[in-house]
Amino acid sequence: MSLRVLIVVTHLLGAGHLTRAAALARAFAEAGHETVLVSGGASAQVLLDTVRMVQLPPVRTIGTDFRTLLDEAGRPVSGAYLDQRRDLLLQTLNAVRPHVLITELFPFGRRALADEFMALLEAARVMTPRPQIASSIRDILVAPSKPERVAETHRRLMHLYDAVLVHGDPELVALDASWPVSGVLRPLLHYTGYVDEGVDPVGSKERHGIVVSGGSSAAGIPLYRAAMAAAHIVDDRPWRLLIGRGVSEEDVERLMKDAPPHVSVERTRPDFRMLLASAELSISQAGYNTCVDLLRTSVRQILVPFEAGRETEQRLRADRLQAMGLARVVPEEDITGAKIADAVRNSLAAPYPQPLSLGFDGARRSVAIVESLILAAPQHHARLDWSPLSDALHRARDRGCPIRFWWRDDDAVARTPQLDRLLALAGRYQAGLGIACVPAGLEPSLAKSLRGAEGAFALVHGSSHANHAPHGEKKAEFGAHRPVTEMAKEVAEGLGRSAAMLGDRLLPVFVPPWNRITPTLVENLPQAGYRAISIFKDRTTARTAEGLAIVNTHVDPIDWHGSRSLSDPLGLIRNLTDAVERRVSGAADPEEPIGFLTHHLVHDEKVWTFCENLLVYLSRNNESFVAIDELFCNKNRIVVDT
Repeated sequence: MSLRVLIVVTHLLGAGHLTRAAALARAFAEAGHETVLVSGGASAQVLLDTVRMVQLPPVRTIGTDFRTLLDEAGRPVSGAYLDQRRDLLLQTLNAVRPHVLITELFPFGRRALADEFMALLEAARVMTPRPQIASSIRDILVAPSKPERVAETHRRLMHLYDAVLVHGDPELVALDASWPVSGVLRPLLHYTGYVDEGVDPVGSKERHGIVVSGGSSAAGIPLYRAAMAAAHIVDDRPWRLLIGRGVSEEDVERLMKDAPPHVSVERTRPDFRMLLASAELSISQAGYNTCVDLLRTSVRQILVPFEAGRETEQRLRADRLQAMGLARVVPEEDITGAKIADAVRNSLAAPYPQPLSLGFDGARRSVAIVESLILAAPQHHARLDWSPLSDALHRARDRGCPIRFWWRDDDAVARTPQLDRLLALAGRYQAGLGIACVPAGLEPSLAKSLRGAEGAFALVHGSSHANHAPHGEKKAEFGAHRPVTEMAKEVAEGLGRSAAMLGDRLLPVFVPPWNRITPTLVENLPQAGYRAISIFKDRTTARTAEGLAIVNTHVDPIDWHGSRSLSDPLGLIRNLTDAVERRVSGAADPEEPIGFLTHHLVHDEKVWTFCENLLVYLSRNNESFVAIDELFCNKNRIVVDT
C-alpha cells in the first residue's frame, strides 16, 4: 500500500512543532509513502530526505502573543498576505490529492490561522475519494480559558476528523491532564508514544559537567542569564551553555563576555544528546523535544518551565517529571542565580534517575496507525464483502434469534506496546474485552493497565501455559496426562495468584491454554472458585459441573498452521456467518454469543487491521462486543480467598 500524505504545520515561536512534523514526514516517506510537508512558519533548516517541502509565505510571533501574526520582516501581516498563504495551501492540496491529511496542532491550537486551516479541511472533506484527516498533537496542550472554544474544537473534530495522534505515553501523562477529553474526543485518540529520532545515547562512563539549554527561541534568555550567575557560584565543575538559533548574536556575545573560564558558550549542537549522556546534570526548559532527550539519557534534571503568557504546557510536564522523582523544578518566576545554584547542589547530591519504559517510537507508530485507519476507512472497508454476514444477521433478527458477539484475547502477563494497542482499540469502539492472563508470569504493570481500561477484565489462562502433552500429541497444559489432584491444585493456586495481583479486574473464568482440558478437571473448577469456563468450539450446554457457566469462542483470525499472519479475510467473514447460521438453525446454542479470539502479542498489521475492520463493521450495524462482566453475570466480582 502506497499512500500520498500531506502534513501541514505552522510553528510560531520555537521550532519544536516543525521538528516533530518533519519527523513524521520522514517516517511516512521511509515507509514508502509519497509525502509532502507544508510549513507556514519561519524558514528553517530541517532534514527531509525524500520528503517534498512547500513553504508558505511565513508568519511568526513575538513572545507569546499568538494573535498578532508578523511576516519575516516583523510587520503585521495583511489580509492579502494571508490570502496568498491560503491559496498556496489549497493549490498544494489539489496537486497532491492526498489519501491522508495531517494538521499539526489544529484544531486544538493555531486559532489565529483558523480561516486557512478550515478552508483546507472543507476542501479536503468534499474530495473524491475523501482523505483520512488526522490532527497531530504533543502530549500536553494548553486548553483555552473559555469553554466555548473547547466546544468549538470538539465540533470541528467531530465534523471533519477521523483521528487524533497524541504523541505521548499515558504512562507519563494522559491528554486529559491538560485538555478536557469528552465522549466526542475519546474515540478519536491514538497514543503513539513520543516522537524520537535520536540515536541511542552512548555517554562517557564517568559523567562530568553541567549542560544548560534553553530551546530554540529567545524565550530561553532568562534561563541562560540565571544559569550564568549560578555558574559563578558553583565553580568546581565545567559548565556548557548551548544557545538556541533564535537568540540574537548580540545576546550570545553578552553571555560570552560574562562567562568565567569554566563556562563555555556556544550555539546548539547536533550531538546534544551525547553531551547529555556524558553530563552530570542538565538545566533546561521543559519543552517536548528537550524532555525526550532528558528521558533517553537518564541525566539528572533541573527544569525551568517556560510559563510566560499563561503557557502551562511546560510546567505541567515538569511537575509530572518531578512527581515521578526524575527532575527538580525551579519556577520561572523565581529564577535567580542563587536559586539555580541551590538546585544544582541538591541535584548533584541525588542519584541518577532510573529509565522509564515509555514508548519512544511515535513516528513509526503514527505511520502504522494511519495505515490501519486507511484500511478501516469506508472506501477501503467496502473492499471486504460483509454482505453474507449482514444477510445472516438480518435473518436472525427476522426469526427472533438475537445474536451477540464477545471478544477474548489470550496470553497477557504484563503491559506491552501490543497490550496498549489492544486496550486502545477496544476502548475506541467501547468493546468489551476479556483478557486471558497467565498466572505464573503476571507482572504489576498488567494490573495498572487494566485499571485504566474500563471495559477490559482479566480471565485466568491456565497456570504457567506449559505443555504437558506427550510428544506427538496436541499441546495441552490440562489434558489427561497428569493426576487430576495435581492439576486441581494448580488451577486453584492460579486463581488465587491472579486475584491477589489483579483484584477487582479479575473474573473467576478459566481459559485452558490451547483450549484443551480434560473433563475430569472441569468437574473440579467450581471447588477451586471458578464460575465459568471458555474454550474454542460451540457449546453443547450452557452449564456443566455444579452450574459452571460455559461461554466459548468460535472465530480466530490467525492462520496458525500456515503464514501465522491473517487468515483469508473473506474466509473469516464466512466463519462469522456460519456461526450466526448455526444459531438460527438450532445447530448451535442460540443463547451463546459468538466469540472472537485474538492473541495480541503475535498480531502483525494485517491482523490488527482486520480486528479494526470488524469493530468498524459491528459499530456501523449497531452491534458491539458485549460487556465482559455482564456476559459472565458477575457484576459483583466474586471475592477469592488468597
